[in-house]
Amino acid sequence: MDFCLPFGNSNRIISAVQIKIEDVKHVIAITGMAAISAADTTENQLGKHALSYDAQLEAWVGKLPSVLKAEIEAIRAENRNYQALDASVLYAMYVSRLATQQAGWQKESDFGINIGSSRGATQLFEQYFEHFLQNSKSEPLASPTTTLGNLSSWVAQDLQNNGPDISHSITCSTALHAMLNGVAWLQAGMCDKFLVGGSEAALTPFTIAQMKAIKTYSRASADAQFPCLALDLDKTENTMVLGEGAAAVCLEKGKNENALAYITGVGYATEKLKHAVSISAEALCFQKSMRMAIEDAFGTGQDDEISAFGEMAKQVDAVVMHAPGTIAGDKTEYLAIKKIFGERLPLLTTNKWKIGHTFGASGLLSFDTAMHVVQHGEYEEVPFISAQKPPKQIKNILVNAVGFGGNAVSILVSKA
Repeated sequence: MDFCLPFGNSNRIISAVQIKIEDVKHVIAITGMAAISAADTTENQLGKHALSYDAQLEAWVGKLPSVLKAEIEAIRAENRNYQALDASVLYAMYVSRLATQQAGWQKESDFGINIGSSRGATQLFEQYFEHFLQNSKSEPLASPTTTLGNLSSWVAQDLQNNGPDISHSITCSTALHAMLNGVAWLQAGMCDKFLVGGSEAALTPFTIAQMKAIKTYSRASADAQFPCLALDLDKTENTMVLGEGAAAVCLEKGKNENALAYITGVGYATEKLKHAVSISAEALCFQKSMRMAIEDAFGTGQDDEISAFGEMAKQVDAVVMHAPGTIAGDKTEYLAIKKIFGERLPLLTTNKWKIGHTFGASGLLSFDTAMHVVQHGEYEEVPFISAQKPPKQIKNILVNAVGFGGNAVSILVSKA
């Protein structure tokens, strides 16, 4: 029987504290997943990006295909309460329906929800604020439709779950923090199932202007072959491109015959900042989060820390990097990976050259890339960097995300 434990059950919480963490750790099964991005089209080909130049925004962006957008927009007609929702909420509802359907979760069943966003209801907020500037008064729906809680609360209304509904924002690592939260709830025994996700629909003039103001955005011309050079360590300027998208993942506690893959390790860290968007030269936050995830999956390394951890690191076959396409972001993460893995580097890849940086949703869209590789054994080379030696096998993949504030998350996903 599935359940989500109420906070009020103090006896259960007190007794759980008396148990060693090794005794309560469970394997976490992934039983459903859905993701949408600019690459969500059959016309998309290997080695080609799915970005487009927007003349109005005067910038490269990663837009959802028009056919998919129309399908998502049709959700508004299902319920009059859905008509005023921001696109980010509809994206979250769309992928959540698909993920829970794949997992076989029924409406009104027991599971928790945690879906986050970096920017939230960006399109509506800008629309309502412009109306306020022009009219000196606010639209009635401005407040309820732009609160961050929209994401999980409306997904919960749509799926009618029995369990906690949580929304949060922790910049570009938001979606992987949602996965951390889901794992924590399952490990604590407070739920048996958890839906986690991230959604971003921030392709707006103000958002693009913010990125250009901090000089991270790509200045590539409209006819550029590759406007985003994520993972190119020799680029001479920042090339980040913003994309939109969403992803949702169904997590279940314990071994599962329907598991698509398993989460075997999680790690997280925050580093001291010099300024609001800084990261240390060798990304100490990533070093800590990757090490934690690897040790969580393969042991503690306490007997002979250096040699034991070296053996653990050899179990990682690939890393899906955060690699946003900026000079500092790409290089510092790469140096952190070298610190962790030494001269024997696993396969390194990223999807931001292809779909853009989807801010709060990006971590789970990277996770979606990892899921495809671990399930099918196929991966796409980043076309403008030197080819890497293919690994003999791909069973364990590390997925990284980091955001403003120096907060990093690393998740290890393993073949079922």
